[in-house]
Amino acid sequence: MTNELPRIIQGGMGVGVSGWRLANAVGSRGQLGVVSGVALDVIHARRLADGDQGGHLRRAYAEFPNQKIVADVLDRYYLPDGRQPDEPYRTVPKLNADPPANLIGLTVLANFAEIRLAKSGHTGPAGVNYLTKVQLPTPYAILGAVLGGADFIIMGAGIPIDIPPMIRGLAAGEPIRQRLDVIDAESDIFVDFDPRSVVPDGWPRTRPKFLAIISSNTLALFLSRNPNNRPDGFVVERPIAGGHNAPPRGKGKFDELGQPEYGPRDEVDLAKLQEVGLPFWLAGGSGRPGLLRQALDSGAAGVQVGTAFAFCQESDIESGLKQDVIDKALADSATVFTDPLASPSGYPFKVVEMSGTISEEAVAEDRTRVCDLGFLRSTYQSPDGTLGYRCAAEPRNAYVRKGGDVEDTDSRRCLCNGLFATVDLPQVRKGGLEPPLVTSGDDINTVIRALCVDSGSYSAADVIEYLEA
Repeated sequence: MTNELPRIIQGGMGVGVSGWRLANAVGSRGQLGVVSGVALDVIHARRLADGDQGGHLRRAYAEFPNQKIVADVLDRYYLPDGRQPDEPYRTVPKLNADPPANLIGLTVLANFAEIRLAKSGHTGPAGVNYLTKVQLPTPYAILGAVLGGADFIIMGAGIPIDIPPMIRGLAAGEPIRQRLDVIDAESDIFVDFDPRSVVPDGWPRTRPKFLAIISSNTLALFLSRNPNNRPDGFVVERPIAGGHNAPPRGKGKFDELGQPEYGPRDEVDLAKLQEVGLPFWLAGGSGRPGLLRQALDSGAAGVQVGTAFAFCQESDIESGLKQDVIDKALADSATVFTDPLASPSGYPFKVVEMSGTISEEAVAEDRTRVCDLGFLRSTYQSPDGTLGYRCAAEPRNAYVRKGGDVEDTDSRRCLCNGLFATVDLPQVRKGGLEPPLVTSGDDINTVIRALCVDSGSYSAADVIEYLEA
């Protein structure tokens, strides 16, 4: 990869929506292809259980510098003939503050492999997107990305102030310390991790650039003030972007549909942002012709685009569901609701209203609550000093037993299981398969109608050509 900054960043979307195939297709065109790093350990375990179609994961694993970890992962999860359609996926234990070595190894390996596959066959850049809120896998996931040769690490949904020194330490092969956000903690709680416990040799490694996703000038100034915590740039995400959004600043107001209302205080002053002196990309509503040039003229290095790439041929959304969304958008009838309650994280989350998905109240209520993935759990400290984990979308009695308020569970959706189903990796339950959940930016109808002008589908290359028009 050259030192030239990309003009287009493909968003790191959902759980597995932007997998290595999409990132590879974008990187091969010289722009920044980004894999979603959320829950890659479980994604790989399930793809291995389905037989690793095409052998791609095992091909990437063969390059991993610790083959003992590879052998353990294949022994635990790989089924050469795949599982039966009615056979549940093997459960991957949930990470905690003191995970066993095999879970650390799986997380590192999965992130390594996604980056290696995203970079395979071309010289373009590849990056990975993580959620700051999803803390427990972060050091192991970043280590995998570093080992895989990631060019960029991008993080939002929180304040990633501790990430730049973590990346530097891991790239140097040095022990790092992660501070955990713990509810009711009497003092700071840390996780210590030595990357040499996973890969003893071959240090240092190339440090990926770090981009922080922001939605305010205040956060940009805060993150850039201390050179030790200073990112390499920003992605400025506006509230019409898909997935998780930052909550509105100030006292919460809602429109007649119950969506949070954003106002002038939620706009980033780009002139003031330029004064910080770091490159930035505009995200949210940037997926149309002319907006790339407009962003460049405003001082940005380019744009980040999610929705347009989310429904292209190379994305990993299940093909039938993807076509259903495209058909609705072509009919100008795809509706996106900014749900202030759906996500257990507490952040507003954009939901495409689709029949048969947990966007429907009846489907959500019919689903039996279970928390077997747990990526959006919050960590808390019990009076006896031990750490526990709870999620507002788990069974209500369990959440309350762990000290949670039952009112916090109202209208919460299990994003983890829903998003896995969206990429055709649904867990098998006694009552059938987990239902999916689709997210998108507000401009879904406009973007897809423009890209599908000649057919009912389009490629990542079509998106880049469209954006550069």
